[in-house]
Amino acid sequence: MDTFRPPAFAGLIGVARRDITPPVGIYARNWGAALHEVAEGIHMPMSVTALVLSNAADASPDTWREAFVVVSMDFTWWRMGADEWALRSALIEALQLDPARVLINITHTHAGPATCRDDVDKPGGHLILAYIDLLTAQVIAAVREAAETLRPATLTWAYGTCGLAQNRDLVDPDSGGLNSVGFDKLARIVCGWNPQGTADDTLLVGRVTTRAGDVLATLVNYACHPTTLAWDNKLISPDFIGTLREVVEASTGGAPCLFLQGASGELSPIEQYTGDVSISEKHGRMLGYAVLSTLQGMLPSGVGLRYGGLVESGAPLAVWQRQPIEASQELAAEHLLVEVDLKGDLPTLAQIQEDLDDALAEGNIFLIERFRRRLRVRHSVGDEPTSKLPAWAWRVGDSLWLAQGNEAYSDLQVELRARFPGVAVVVMNLTNGPQAGYLPPRALYGRDVYAVWQSPYAAGGLERMIESSAEALAAL
Repeated sequence: MDTFRPPAFAGLIGVARRDITPPVGIYARNWGAALHEVAEGIHMPMSVTALVLSNAADASPDTWREAFVVVSMDFTWWRMGADEWALRSALIEALQLDPARVLINITHTHAGPATCRDDVDKPGGHLILAYIDLLTAQVIAAVREAAETLRPATLTWAYGTCGLAQNRDLVDPDSGGLNSVGFDKLARIVCGWNPQGTADDTLLVGRVTTRAGDVLATLVNYACHPTTLAWDNKLISPDFIGTLREVVEASTGGAPCLFLQGASGELSPIEQYTGDVSISEKHGRMLGYAVLSTLQGMLPSGVGLRYGGLVESGAPLAVWQRQPIEASQELAAEHLLVEVDLKGDLPTLAQIQEDLDDALAEGNIFLIERFRRRLRVRHSVGDEPTSKLPAWAWRVGDSLWLAQGNEAYSDLQVELRARFPGVAVVVMNLTNGPQAGYLPPRALYGRDVYAVWQSPYAAGGLERMIESSAEALAAL
């Protein structure tokens, strides 16, 4: 290869942000171990940021339906698929968008409000419905402004690395250990840093620049659970994503930074489950500095490298020279429905409700939270033996995007990036809906792993998502 072309897209691009910080006192119980019910303060603001991409000749509202819309929203998770669809469908209807071209990715902070219409009877629940209305209005406003401010720009990608994300499938030292071939099948595997585990540290950074060279936005696609702040934390916070944005935006002239949560099923920071916000801020700086390092290594927009031949010196020196390049203007999208098997022993809705009633009678707050989640998951996947998981495959210039609603292990992004070398591959968990559970690799089934027993999906679901996604991306 004698020419290097950074993966890029050239077209009309707009970006906008809105504040979605909830009121103090809203219901915010996201952890079974939490002893508080409501948020008692604000650590950092919560926000929603929209990016709109178009290859149309102009930016009139008549062309918005063909635009590609990406939304990054500080949010925990959608407990009910109906709540997620209510927001997304309102956006689609308000701006007459193509549903296959709308992605709402949630950052997955575990320090946000517990936003579910079913929780209005909880302490602080009286604020939930008004907050959902605020979310909907602010998402629509951000996307509308981004569409109204479309301008010629280029989105260029570069890969980097960051060590924030670590493997969190730890064999409980009190119940077993690791042997020479991996997990002891009888050992309990808990959610916490596994010093012997491997982790995907891939960081994908997108830089949007205007024709004048000004940075319009920065996209950060990285896989790591924002679980720094946990049951002892009583403050609303975007977790490390808030400080990440501050660090990046301070060095890019205030251009909005969009965090796109990757395939982080088994990935989280080493230090987590704390009420100490300084640790989440440290994590944000760690990721932010890695993003800035990657940005510093990028060529200017519209520039590639061409092999210029040899110069004989003390060694034969290969000279690469800058040359102008034209970025791709290609945009394409496909909406997938990936059929996966459900576990054969899933309890029925009636059985879960009975378990929940028993836990409520006993006052066992840990079991109450667990059975409430199971009930919502069962509602999401339905009563059939299989479930059709929605996914979205995009081509944006020289980048390929795969987004889906569940919590896939990093195998999803590792495998897709290996199959499509030379292009930027954006992979997103927790995008659109429903968000029913984990997609762990087949090898973990039969072991006592939270991601396995929590998930409604049978072994092979992740592998089927990988194959279906790869096929769709190859077609694009």
